[in-house]
Amino acid sequence: MRSGCGRISLRTMVIAPHPDDELLGCGGTLLRRKAEGTELAWLIVTGISEAAGYSAEAVAARDAEIAQVAARVGFDQVFNLRLATARLDELPRADLVRRFSSAFEAFAPTEVLVPHPSDVHTDHRLVFETAAACTKWFRYPSVTRVLAYETLSETEFGLDADSYFRPNFYVDISRYLEAKLEALTIYRSELGQFPFPRSAEAVRALASLRGATAGFRAAEAFQLLRERH
Repeated sequence: MRSGCGRISLRTMVIAPHPDDELLGCGGTLLRRKAEGTELAWLIVTGISEAAGYSAEAVAARDAEIAQVAARVGFDQVFNLRLATARLDELPRADLVRRFSSAFEAFAPTEVLVPHPSDVHTDHRLVFETAAACTKWFRYPSVTRVLAYETLSETEFGLDADSYFRPNFYVDISRYLEAKLEALTIYRSELGQFPFPRSAEAVRALASLRGATAGFRAAEAFQLLRERH
């Protein structure tokens, strides 16, 4: 299996703690994978709801954003767990694993993209730990590669010096950066003005930095956690 370049047979699942993490962390990679014929799945873990105090209009707007992103990226399957944001730690871990397992069994991914365990947000860390339980070869034999992506406003603010993001896998997204930025505008309420991390300028700057590291005009960086072939 070749790393990041060329046509490879993949079924890629991205796991997003919140809608927008998938685009911030690996939107360019997802667009490139789709262009190369990869089947894509999106596992969205949390969401807003009227029960959590959001208006019906806000919930409908978020659902519309998710539908637009799914169409723009070209996801073949979308699994939306709709769990309460910032309250994953209140759920039994076995229940979380069971919910993730249903998506893994339905899609049978070969490549899994997960948030990094050093991310500041508790949801991100719990999602990583739950996803890790679904990558054991003897339970989910389809999985051959696990990559951790970096999420602006989360990964770079981690203070644990022992588990910080260490990129060692780069995907050239030079042809897809503009499309990634356009897709991000769908999440209008989540974006801000630079130097806010979730801004077009910051996304472009990070892509340029990662590209310069790997010899591309623009890239997304990952930490390769496991690969078997």
